[in-house]
Amino acid sequence: IEFRNVYFRYPNTKNYVLNGVNFTIDNRETISIVGRNGAGKTTMIKLLSRLYKPEKGEIRVNGKNINDYDYASYNRLLSVIFQDFKVFEFTIMENIALCDEENGAAESKTMAAAEKAGIYDYISGLKDGAGTYVGTTFDENGTNLSGGQRQKVAIARAVYKDSKMIVLDEPTAALDPVAEAETYEKLNELIDGKTAVYISHRLSSCKFCDRILLLDGGTITEEGTHDELMRRGGLYAKMFQLQADALLSGNPV
Repeated sequence: IEFRNVYFRYPNTKNYVLNGVNFTIDNRETISIVGRNGAGKTTMIKLLSRLYKPEKGEIRVNGKNINDYDYASYNRLLSVIFQDFKVFEFTIMENIALCDEENGAAESKTMAAAEKAGIYDYISGLKDGAGTYVGTTFDENGTNLSGGQRQKVAIARAVYKDSKMIVLDEPTAALDPVAEAETYEKLNELIDGKTAVYISHRLSSCKFCDRILLLDGGTITEEGTHDELMRRGGLYAKMFQLQADALLSGNPV
């Protein structure tokens, strides 16, 4: 995957969110993209997902512009969880399997995905299992999921799709630190053999990635492993230390 001198700004705005972004992601590499709020991290993912097009520059996959691929075929390559994901008031299986719910193996695949996402025990404990409705709009016996459980359902949805590349935008934002650590452990199993891109404000989650990209001022300003960037003492190191100090003081940021 290659971003070549990519520029992007939203309609009716003057300033570029992305201002000449260049980087590559190798096959089966795990990348973390970090930066301040509003740096353009999610915008990069939406461009990669073909929800937007670059104003200038191009994004290539295997040397070919992503807009030259058949859209449906390209979409099958990606499993993306955005931070504003949706969980619908249908059954849990329909939420995870989506349009594949009539597949004869959908239920077993749903539960396998739920196990990797860390919500298997909860679903198994429900009277109707994966057939339980989310909410009570269509079934008064439906279940009301917490924010963390909804996030795990969204992760299970990405697991079920089993694409070659998985993109996670703030995948653990609704989880407490213990649940976050457990989820990342499971995500490591999930991405085994896949290309993965993480966006996270919690920089501790970056430590296991092959490479970290820091987006600042619309461009990639730092690149390397966690240890390399900490030794460099730049913005990444400062952000990481601020979060660590805040956590130790009991006031995490």
